[in-house]
Amino acid sequence: MTNIPKDPVILLSYINTKLRDDYKTLDELCSSLEINKGELTEKLAGINYSYDESLNKFL
Repeated sequence: MTNIPKDPVILLSYINTKLRDDYKTLDELCSSLEINKGELTEKLAGINYSYDESLNKFL
């Protein structure tokens, strides 16, 4: 996760924007951007956000 924001709140905004605009699933985003899905979800869980697959965003 080197080319994405480090700050969790900015990361949340960045990821949700990417999901909304460019990717149909979190798996697709992680694969394309070479992001470890577990690390990403853990980092956002640290600020009480989790991925909602039906909405394709972190809430």
